[in-house]
Amino acid sequence: MKNSIQIITILIVLFFIQIIPAQENSKPKLVVGIIVDQMRYEYLSRFNQFYGNDGFKRLMNDGSNFTFAHYNYDFTSTGPGHASIYTGTVPFYHGLIANDFYDKQLKKMTNCVEDNNYSTVGSDDNEGNKSPKYLLSTTITDQLKLFTNGKSKVISVSLKDRGAILPGGHLADGVYWYDDNTGDFITSSYYMSSLPQWVKDFNKRNLVEKYLHEDWNLLFPSENYLINPPDNSEYEKDRFKENKTSFPHSFHNIRGEELYQEFQNTPFGNQILVEFSKAALQNENLGLGEETDFLAISFSANDHIGHEYGTYSYEMMDAFIRLDKQIAELLNTLDQQVGAGNYLLFLTTDHAALETPAYLRDNRIPTGEINYQHTLDSLKSFSSRKFGDEKLIASFSNRQIFFNRDLVKKQNLDIHEIEKLFIDYLRDTFPQIQSIFSRDDLEKMNASRDSNNLLMNGFNPAKSGDVIFNLLPGYLINFQEKGTQHGSQYVYDTHVPMIFYGWHVPALTNNEPVFIVDIASTICNLLNITEPSACIGIPIIR
Repeated sequence: MKNSIQIITILIVLFFIQIIPAQENSKPKLVVGIIVDQMRYEYLSRFNQFYGNDGFKRLMNDGSNFTFAHYNYDFTSTGPGHASIYTGTVPFYHGLIANDFYDKQLKKMTNCVEDNNYSTVGSDDNEGNKSPKYLLSTTITDQLKLFTNGKSKVISVSLKDRGAILPGGHLADGVYWYDDNTGDFITSSYYMSSLPQWVKDFNKRNLVEKYLHEDWNLLFPSENYLINPPDNSEYEKDRFKENKTSFPHSFHNIRGEELYQEFQNTPFGNQILVEFSKAALQNENLGLGEETDFLAISFSANDHIGHEYGTYSYEMMDAFIRLDKQIAELLNTLDQQVGAGNYLLFLTTDHAALETPAYLRDNRIPTGEINYQHTLDSLKSFSSRKFGDEKLIASFSNRQIFFNRDLVKKQNLDIHEIEKLFIDYLRDTFPQIQSIFSRDDLEKMNASRDSNNLLMNGFNPAKSGDVIFNLLPGYLINFQEKGTQHGSQYVYDTHVPMIFYGWHVPALTNNEPVFIVDIASTICNLLNITEPSACIGIPIIR
């Protein structure tokens, strides 16, 4: 009898030993979302030999690396990309059709996070007159706040306003971005009335000033960069007024407030964000509470560098080699504060990018333009000839034609016939156009997770225009002799990295097709919380 009691006692003790860690580890202490603005999937392999073992390679080797992830809508850009990642849906539902779009109510172009109902906190300019008001869906971060009755802490940071605001969602505790007029981090009165003391203290450190006195040199010997075209390239912009585009780069010829703007065109911009993220982790005690916290980080410097120097440049390569080390630094900080295995992390991008169009042209690869001003003048001329008034066109933006509905009604015109006539004109006049859809066409369909109609997924019934088109592969609205651009539905813009790492994430490499909208549903599924309100993605880690 005594032996039986001892055996039962041992079994009970062993049972509790087994379940107690499971109870303590039933949820991650922290979720970290990392977006690298303008990152082609191929950068993981193209620069792989130059990466260390503690950054990108650590995430790829120890996490779940989805190698065939794509955006599933047309007009890939920063605002829609950040919104789609965090809402798990496409512009059809979340409402952000572009970084800047024509507001039909205001009858003018507006920015996707612009909101003059709020003011800047942290400086005297208007860079903080922003909010997430145009975002029509909840986000992962919103759902976490709702699930924990506000007890989870959500902090979102970026160099760009939209890179911080959209991941932070509607309920964030702190959303901060870089003011390129002052070199400080600021926020909006939408979130708070004054900056926390730790942000004020960070700004007082004047780290930007320190970096402005440093040159940007190549991290490795120049022969390692020969996988790119020559360093002093005709396909690059001279951002630093040096009469050359080759390394090293310095700020010596930049003056005044331009210094704070040009700072973003270097890897120093990413480093200042790492420093700010570490300060946020420590001062907000992220990952140290009873509920799961969330830190959203969007690295914007790579996008600035890509636009100026292109995808195949020494500058872009060096920026990613340095970012590898910066991510390793961030992971080390997370290990120390939260504990390895106690945080859940994902890494992706808001869009990829096209190779420099002039470089493609000079290498006899199809590319070209439709030219914005030429197209607009042609459309206005057609409108005048056909309807007697060029003002029938309210706006031509983001490859969309918006008709003046007030004028249409005043002149008793048939809006459906107008759509058809303009489509016929576009088809007959511009061979650079691939597909054309009218509002009548798109209003009959619904967006979906698949990639059957990327223009449809990028269309929003309330915000989009009346006629929408896309261009041939490699073509842009305005041709670029230097640097690069994005914004299409083609693979050079849509094929992106998608890596999950950390808490409850298996080590695997998967080349099955997945979409950017699957990130939100996967994170929410792991957290056992409801997906964002308009989410159409599916969990891809089970």
